[in-house]
Amino acid sequence: MAAAKLLMLSSLAVLLLLFVNLLPSAAAAGTADGSEEWGYVEVRPKAHMFWWLYRSPHRVDNGTAPWPTVLWLQGGPGASGAGYGNFMEIGPLDTDLKPRSTTWLNKADLLFVDNPVGTGFSFVEGGDTSLLARTDAKAASDLTALLVTLYRDNKRLQGSPLYIVAESYGGKFAVTTALAALQAIANGQLKAKLGGVALGDSWISPEDSVLSWGPLLYEMSRVDESGLQQCNSIAQKIKAQLKANKYADAEKSWEDLETAVLEQSNFVNFYNLLKDESSDDTAALTLAGGGNKRWVRKEGYTSYLGSKATREGGLDGLMDTVVKAKLGIVPKNFTWGQQSGDVFEALEGDFMKPRIHEVDQLLKLGVDVTIYSGQLDLICATKGTLDWVQKLKWDGLKKFNDSPRKPVYCKGGEDGTQGFVRSYKNLKFYWILGAGHMIPIDNPCPALKMLGDITQSPAQ
Repeated sequence: MAAAKLLMLSSLAVLLLLFVNLLPSAAAAGTADGSEEWGYVEVRPKAHMFWWLYRSPHRVDNGTAPWPTVLWLQGGPGASGAGYGNFMEIGPLDTDLKPRSTTWLNKADLLFVDNPVGTGFSFVEGGDTSLLARTDAKAASDLTALLVTLYRDNKRLQGSPLYIVAESYGGKFAVTTALAALQAIANGQLKAKLGGVALGDSWISPEDSVLSWGPLLYEMSRVDESGLQQCNSIAQKIKAQLKANKYADAEKSWEDLETAVLEQSNFVNFYNLLKDESSDDTAALTLAGGGNKRWVRKEGYTSYLGSKATREGGLDGLMDTVVKAKLGIVPKNFTWGQQSGDVFEALEGDFMKPRIHEVDQLLKLGVDVTIYSGQLDLICATKGTLDWVQKLKWDGLKKFNDSPRKPVYCKGGEDGTQGFVRSYKNLKFYWILGAGHMIPIDNPCPALKMLGDITQSPAQ
């Protein structure tokens, strides 16, 4: 079996744990060869965040470009970076525990977190939901507290530029965390250097995203004129509610819009519009008479990611057996993702709030910002992303718009154009072809090439 062959996830690895006491509020463990470390940080009293750091076997120290570290932030909110991002998208092993040739360890060290607390293996004591983060700012504060602990007295991390790379709702966490981290760096609390922020298919502007759905589906023949009119009508209602700061009402209307999209399109998949929802998900969506809105908003993202797992028992089975045994520090009665649904509910008040202003702040501070978008994504469609970019007040926007797009190729170009990139000063935008919401899954080669360009990794 693969689990017996590979040290990374073998049961024997438990015997090789090196336990280290970092601080009274933190505990860590790792493999004997030092290639992996993982642990918990108590970011607030009774709130414990799980992290997992992989050191790349391809690390190059050439004295010119320092080797980067990528902090991967998953979406949801409530989806596990240590689970989905690691085993489904960019980590060293896939869900069958086989090596991934396109792992991002080819270009950087990788730091996965289960963020916010309550996600994945992270937890709040006693299941007390009052301890969960209820705003993006609070989630950013918790994550910054974790970084402060990890970087303290760690010269290797301190010498490696940190790139915060996000997917979906993780984009909101990325921009708020980057600003909080910069403040902590300025105050001398965080001994790190922020290399840049990359926002992948991110829920930065809910308004612009929902306004793009109807026209895109109409152009792709998934809805007719009547469906287009219905989608546009609800989207305009959301726009008016957001303008009036009625975020709870806007979220309810968003649920109505998602239901309308599914009904009018015969269950198009929000994460790859060339596909339909799976038969199991379609059954869930048709519960309660014409659409289970709660399922759409709460389970769709993780359900789609989970459907990519080929392992018997799925990702849940893997995380609660082999992975949990390897880690050795997860509370015995706690299962992976046990509190994730509560995380989504806790952040309801911020779910529909935009984070365009935070992107603007990062650009004005000179932080390198990369935005990348999958051609086939619907939930955070490229059109909506381009529309919110035009709302930036950054003084380089006009020259960015006037800059030419350059094609992106892989493998010497024999597979044709894989994407495009536009760049001016500290803003980059990547159009990734042949990919939906989860770009590293759908088209991993240009995603890895993009990472190398963003981080200027010295790896060959």
